[in-house]
Amino acid sequence: MTAIIEGSVIEVRGLTKRFGTVTAVDDATFTVEENTIYGLLGRNGAGKTTLMQLLTGQDFATSGDIRVFGQSPVENAAVLQHVSFIKESQRYPEDFRAKHVLKSAPWFFENWDADFAAQLVDDFRLPLNRRIKKMSRGQVSAIGVIVGLASRARLTFFDEPYLGLDAVARQTFYDRLLADYAEHPRTVVLSTHLIDEVSNLLEHVLVIDEGRIIIDQDAESLRGSATTLVGTASAVDGFVGAREVLHRDAIGGLASVTVLGLTAQERTDAAAAGLELAPVSLQQLVIHRTNTSEKEFEVSA
Repeated sequence: MTAIIEGSVIEVRGLTKRFGTVTAVDDATFTVEENTIYGLLGRNGAGKTTLMQLLTGQDFATSGDIRVFGQSPVENAAVLQHVSFIKESQRYPEDFRAKHVLKSAPWFFENWDADFAAQLVDDFRLPLNRRIKKMSRGQVSAIGVIVGLASRARLTFFDEPYLGLDAVARQTFYDRLLADYAEHPRTVVLSTHLIDEVSNLLEHVLVIDEGRIIIDQDAESLRGSATTLVGTASAVDGFVGAREVLHRDAIGGLASVTVLGLTAQERTDAAAAGLELAPVSLQQLVIHRTNTSEKEFEVSA
């Protein structure tokens, strides 16, 4: 068994990946600490999947450096045996059934828990003997979720494999993830558009936009970093002054602005000026910071 380096699970410095004239990942630098649930967030085409493929050794960087457990992940079995990468577009052999996937999983994951996998099969009502090619999208998604959870890999990536699940099944996934993470801590990276659904799961947030990491912050502090102020346009403008405004709406004589970094005294001053203060959800914050429309974060179940 290969020793696992304590501390940072992933260290990335100046990472760039180009496909011809397209820069999918642009000079990314960040670390991922052990035993933490990360959210990798961003709009379609922002570079999330490319970044995860680089971190799991499935693609080569154009430039920069990646260290996973202190080593390069590319063609490195000593690293990859501790990594699980579950994708929304997971592919299986033509005639495979769910039972074949679960039977072969212990060959790849040394921490595989067959009893936990069996419990998850019941939770998601997965038909083990049905050919995967005959399964619904939700059932195929459940296979990936079960493998990702029951593998208990020290580093687990979920690249939106739960999108095919209905709302009840997604909640089951979140509940099982949190419960098992509490008993068996590991590093989990969730890439998702369903930001509001996973917001309370996340301990740290990475936001990528046009290939660049624009937010790398503790989730708790990030949630409280922005505030929406509502009031008359004159009162709002008078209070905002030169502050950075993430978003502004106006209807008639009323205005609503989203601003960063209000102190406790500034909140008191805003209330005294007749303004209403409201918290900003993590999803709205990401939308404002990436100049993204709400529709780009809407996914049908």
